[in-house]
Amino acid sequence: MRLRDSEPEPDLETVLDALDDETCRGIVEELTEPMTATEVSEACSVPLSTTYRKLDRLAEASLVTTATEVRRDGHHTTHYRTDFQSVLVEFHEESQLGVNVARPQVPEARLETLWSEVRNEV
Repeated sequence: MRLRDSEPEPDLETVLDALDDETCRGIVEELTEPMTATEVSEACSVPLSTTYRKLDRLAEASLVTTATEVRRDGHHTTHYRTDFQSVLVEFHEESQLGVNVARPQVPEARLETLWSEVRNEV
């Protein structure tokens, strides 16, 4: 699981390189729900070896994350999912180009926010 506060934002070039790749964009479009690499490969009509490379590229750009399903039979399954709500490329102070990746709120933080709102209404 990602520790969002402790992880630095991905660098601009890594994000732009991933999003400039047509296959990577196709994978992001298909990942509307968690999928295995095989499912992604089939959905995108891309060889499995290419799919793994593109998923690695998207993970390096912090746009995709993984979760491993541990099974009793020892055959574990890795699921991939997108890990962003939006990607914004912008000029910062002093005209420096930067990237801002908006992340979905983790369940614990979401629960804390909801609880805070309930306490404020009481």
